[in-house]
Amino acid sequence: MAEKVSIQWHGHACFTLNFGKKVVVDPFITGNPAAKIRKEDVKADLVVVTHGHSDHVGDSVYIAKKNGVPLVTMVELAWILEEENKGLNTVGINYSGRTRVDGITVSAVLATHSSGYNGKYAGGPTGMIIEDGVSVYHAGDTGVFKDMELIGEMYKPDVALLPIGGHYTMGPHEAAVATGMIKARNVVPMHYNTFDLIKQDPMEFKKEAEKNQNVKVSIMKVEEELTFDKTRR
Repeated sequence: MAEKVSIQWHGHACFTLNFGKKVVVDPFITGNPAAKIRKEDVKADLVVVTHGHSDHVGDSVYIAKKNGVPLVTMVELAWILEEENKGLNTVGINYSGRTRVDGITVSAVLATHSSGYNGKYAGGPTGMIIEDGVSVYHAGDTGVFKDMELIGEMYKPDVALLPIGGHYTMGPHEAAVATGMIKARNVVPMHYNTFDLIKQDPMEFKKEAEKNQNVKVSIMKVEEELTFDKTRR
């Protein structure tokens, strides 16, 4: 068992979570102006997609099929992707549902957003709790909502990945409020500065989120990695 877990940001909402097995979340690489990697170079043991918008589904099908690994997402989106892509192995879950793949647990939680894929109903948007010794909450695209307190209480995430771009999701202020409800010790802002509509200063979020709260906000550079100790709960 790897003693460390690393989190690498590829820009926008795309991360590789390395638990010893690599989980790639929301791999929007092709067409992402912030991306510095190619989809062909992405290694994955599992792919997770939070919802059906193109900047989150991205290259997920390509990466899952190329690496011969499952793709976990909301059940309706899983059905669509599997129907449209012969040979794709999907695992569809729903709110409060979970699955376990190669020792990694993925649980679907609420997000307040919208979701559709190529004009089709793709189920509700999700946040995903991804765990193996470290619990990572990838909030997906979401606004702030009171049940984030429940997510914090139930799943006790060590790390929260939160959108701060505004316009389509929480902005810095809303994300700072969310930080106080989730109570993760480590928070990483995401889903900002990819396009003009979501331009934000992440320092604005960091200052407000860290004020009077026991939290560390890490503003990551694209392709930077953060490392956390892996512990059994």
